[in-house]
Amino acid sequence: MPPAASGSVWREPTKADKPPKDADLQTAWLFLQDGVEHIMTRLHLGMSYQYYILLYTAIYDYCTVPSRGGISFNQKGGASLQGADLYKKLNQFLTEHCKQMRDEGEKLNDLELLKYYARQWDRYTTGASYVHKLFNYLNKHWVKREKDEGRKDVYTVYTLALVAWKRNFFRYIQKDTNEVSRLTQAVLRQIELQRNGESIDNGLLKKVIESYVALGIDDADAQRQNLDVYNECFQKYFIQATDKYYAAESAAFVTANSVPDYMKKAEDRLQEEGDRINLYLHDSTRRELKEKCELVLIQAHQELLWEEFQSLLDADRESDLARMYGLLMRVPAGLDPLRKKFEDHVKRAGLAAVERVLPAPGAVNEAGKAETLDPKSYIEALLAVHSKFGGIVNGPFRSELGFNASLDRACREFANTNAAAKSSSRSPELLASYADQLLRKNNKDLDPDSLEQALNQAMVIFKFIDDKDVFQKFYQKKLAQRLVNGGSASDDAESSMISKLKEVSGYDYTNKLTRMFSDVNVSRDVTEKFKEKDRRDGQSEDIDFTVMVLGTNFWPLAPQQTDFSIPREIAPLHERFTKFYNDVHSGRKLTWLWHVSKNELRTTYLSQKYIFMTSAYQMAILTQFNENDSLTYRDIQTGTKIVDGFLKPQMALLVKSKVLLLDGDTYDLNLNFKSKKIRIQLNMPVRAEQKAEATEVLQAVDEDRKFVYQATIVRLMKARKHQALIQEVTATISTKFTPKVSDIKKAIDYLIDKEYLERGSEKDTYNYLA
Repeated sequence: MPPAASGSVWREPTKADKPPKDADLQTAWLFLQDGVEHIMTRLHLGMSYQYYILLYTAIYDYCTVPSRGGISFNQKGGASLQGADLYKKLNQFLTEHCKQMRDEGEKLNDLELLKYYARQWDRYTTGASYVHKLFNYLNKHWVKREKDEGRKDVYTVYTLALVAWKRNFFRYIQKDTNEVSRLTQAVLRQIELQRNGESIDNGLLKKVIESYVALGIDDADAQRQNLDVYNECFQKYFIQATDKYYAAESAAFVTANSVPDYMKKAEDRLQEEGDRINLYLHDSTRRELKEKCELVLIQAHQELLWEEFQSLLDADRESDLARMYGLLMRVPAGLDPLRKKFEDHVKRAGLAAVERVLPAPGAVNEAGKAETLDPKSYIEALLAVHSKFGGIVNGPFRSELGFNASLDRACREFANTNAAAKSSSRSPELLASYADQLLRKNNKDLDPDSLEQALNQAMVIFKFIDDKDVFQKFYQKKLAQRLVNGGSASDDAESSMISKLKEVSGYDYTNKLTRMFSDVNVSRDVTEKFKEKDRRDGQSEDIDFTVMVLGTNFWPLAPQQTDFSIPREIAPLHERFTKFYNDVHSGRKLTWLWHVSKNELRTTYLSQKYIFMTSAYQMAILTQFNENDSLTYRDIQTGTKIVDGFLKPQMALLVKSKVLLLDGDTYDLNLNFKSKKIRIQLNMPVRAEQKAEATEVLQAVDEDRKFVYQATIVRLMKARKHQALIQEVTATISTKFTPKVSDIKKAIDYLIDKEYLERGSEKDTYNYLA
């Protein structure tokens, strides 16, 4: 209901003024017209409920009084309402009312036109909504019937009012000598003023633009929103104006300012246009406005941004990198050149980082020997580069997949090929050595949590190295040394590292590592059972003995090529254990690995009691001096049966530590030996043996690869006749190491010789022979 009247000179009609029920159209309309006009033009003066009911009743009477033909009957006996003439009168009134507003609006321009239009639209639509309710009976019956019968030119009263406004007011304001209407021009000028930094009335624009939307009346369904008027009369010209404005502004700005400043400007403008949608534009404009702004502000200047990218990377300007990413991600292929530049930059940074940790040419250590590359320094240098640029990917570049891929490719390249890694095996070897440093008992720098974090970091580099099988062999070798020598920081840390390797490379990759742990645990039980038997048998040897029984197939250990005479001091113990084991496990053969055994010897020939920590070879040498204080080299070799290649380095270590004194070809027991330490470590690594060990590992890798090639070829060939065998073998194996075509061809030839394959009738094809 309209508001009630509030003291006015206008006299509101009373019941006495209401026409009779059977009044003709002229009489009825005169009464109704005054009420409709009051609602449309003088509603601010109010209207009483009684007057509203009089008007409503007059409409009802006119439509339903039979004496005037208001109701007719069809052949089926149903009543048929009449209202066409009343509908026509209302349409004429609305048409004339709109023409009057049009005449007043012709005199106005720009802001005054906008204010006038918005004010009239407000009053008109408010009045129309009340008139719509007033003619509710006409809407529900006559209008509904006409629409049900397919009359597209008949509307409910409110829609009729909009149609009248559109035809008799809006379209005339649209007419202009220019293509753009005066009303739209006025809106666009206000938007331009706002873009220039001036304050405007957002609510005014919102009201005018909402009228464009409301006037999009769908003839098929008046209730459905139709944006034809909005698109044709406003949005089209708004997008054109936006294009022109920002093309001019951006061209001028980049000429006078830096690229980072332009990016800030573009970022601000994009935000402003996004806000403009929320302030007064229809949401359907969002996509087209966004695309146009991105085209003009970003894509038109993307080459300038691409050129600036390297400078921002060099200067570590992360906020500007984030801004550049945020802009270029909006346009097609905008990030492609950046990803390539980023990859090359990371690659250069990685190579430079390795160069910085390399020992200087000719540098020597405290012992006067050539300085070698520290695995810790090397791996941490690689990690520092990955961490730095990983932070940029996860920060400014928002973890985007393309930049992640660029980072991975760059890290994979500099981790496998750099100044320190002249061969593909070098990085895996250094990584295994680094992991060994972390997991050793003598690593006092890390608490358990820090150690776990360091192992996670090591796995980052593991994922990048190509020859994972080389890492596996070196890691297995060093794990064996830690387990045999009791040198692991903790079983938990060892298990954690194996789990990480398994997660990345699978069960087969870590199977042997897991079995090595099992052997260690089983060996503890074997040692305890043997000691229990010795106690039962009354053996009281003053020797503390621990044995490790290791499976040949799982441990990278093999006896050295030398004889060895077991010292008589431990010979009975050796014999008892061998018999004990053979009794429990008949058929198994024990092979003693003396070169990895270690011992502790107590001195009895010195005033101070020392404990010498020795290898088995050193034990065999020193026990020769239980009977003699002086022995020749030949005497010692005869007593130990150790060949020169292993004996001489051990003799050199004992002389260096001054336990033995060398006089020509004679070795004398140093009866005046002194040391500040009670426990003397004599079991030191021999450099020549370390180099030989590395060579053995790589040879073992090559042998294993032959089987990998052969097994992969056979597995693929079992499935089908193959024309792309080499390519598929390469693809299959590349997750384990970088395959060589020449090695694949050798494997194929080997399998042909062994009659697993035959060459096909077509070139480069092979058949599997079951």
